[in-house]
Amino acid sequence: MKKTTLLLSFFLIITACGVKQTRELVTSGDYDAAIRNSVEGLQGNKNAKSKQDYVYLLEEAFAKAKERDTRDIQSWFKDANPRNLEKIYNTYVQLNYRQEQIRPLLPLRLLKEGRDAKFPFEDYTDEIVSSKNALCKYLYDNSKALLVTKDKMTIRRAYDDLMYLESINPGFKDTSKLIEEARSKGTDYVNVYTKNETNMAIPVRLENDLLDFSTYGLNDKWTVYHSNRVKGIDYDYGLIVTFRDIKISPEQQKEKQFEKEKQIKDGVKNLLDSKGNVVKDSLGNPIKVDNMKTIRISIFEFSQLKSCQVTAKVDYINFKNNQLLETFPLSSEFVFSNIFATYKGDKRACEDTYYSNFDRKAVPFPANEQMIYDAGNDLKNKLKDLIAQHKFRK
Repeated sequence: MKKTTLLLSFFLIITACGVKQTRELVTSGDYDAAIRNSVEGLQGNKNAKSKQDYVYLLEEAFAKAKERDTRDIQSWFKDANPRNLEKIYNTYVQLNYRQEQIRPLLPLRLLKEGRDAKFPFEDYTDEIVSSKNALCKYLYDNSKALLVTKDKMTIRRAYDDLMYLESINPGFKDTSKLIEEARSKGTDYVNVYTKNETNMAIPVRLENDLLDFSTYGLNDKWTVYHSNRVKGIDYDYGLIVTFRDIKISPEQQKEKQFEKEKQIKDGVKNLLDSKGNVVKDSLGNPIKVDNMKTIRISIFEFSQLKSCQVTAKVDYINFKNNQLLETFPLSSEFVFSNIFATYKGDKRACEDTYYSNFDRKAVPFPANEQMIYDAGNDLKNKLKDLIAQHKFRK
């Protein structure tokens, strides 16, 4: 009995909180949120006495929402601004949706007043169809007019309107064709190429990799990068990667010798006291201890080192007026390093992590062209990050 009473009290508290929140929504004018709360609160036993507040609030919120929307629609019609057509259509859709939320709950009884709650529903089918047709015509005609302009941002707005038109009325006239036209006209085309201001040859493979923008994943909805110009495309921007300097260090090979020693366990021996006598345990047996010995190793370490530093800059050019928009520095370094070693003595005297050096041998130094290419690979990653962070249109 006590458990049932506690559960009932908890339910009443939750209901009271929900009613209070819904009442605040009605007071603040958020009628649709109040309707959603009320409909949710009336699920289950809609005629329960504890749910009467929801019925009153639902009746009030519905009436006020309908009155507000009807007034807004009348105002928009009087204004006769075609930009209001979308608002009119969406409001009619919302008026109908609001009714469909409530319809499954009807009838809803107001117990104290002995009557059903009033929800004067209307058939908005004709209004939805007519407002939708007017909106579609406006979106179509206006978008076609915008596509004639040269301004890409205006064309992109036309694209958004056409996509919306396609979503509410699929297959309307030649909307699909106009969408593709808007996408093409609204796209910024960027021509990417390289310049070499150094006194060294840039490996063809590096240039090809740098300009292979298919591997960058940078093309987005409104920007396409081309390293090779495509006939018929009027390019908007240029992205120029200019190699300014390439420094390659001499091939260096260094040698050093060092020694290490370590004490290791080498079996066991008898424990001796200070006089050199064998120490025994209580049973008379000699006590054994680890026999430690010192091992040594002489290491001859060789290191091969060669580095390459590539310095470049990236220029953003507006081809429409041939103006330099921005310049960004770009640099990369690749270091070739090989360490190998030989030894005399006991290898166990050095750390296990050093053993791999004994397995390596001297290798040929990379050619200068390979060094430049390896540095260029890192340069490509930095170029990708730079372009991703700095768009042509802010």
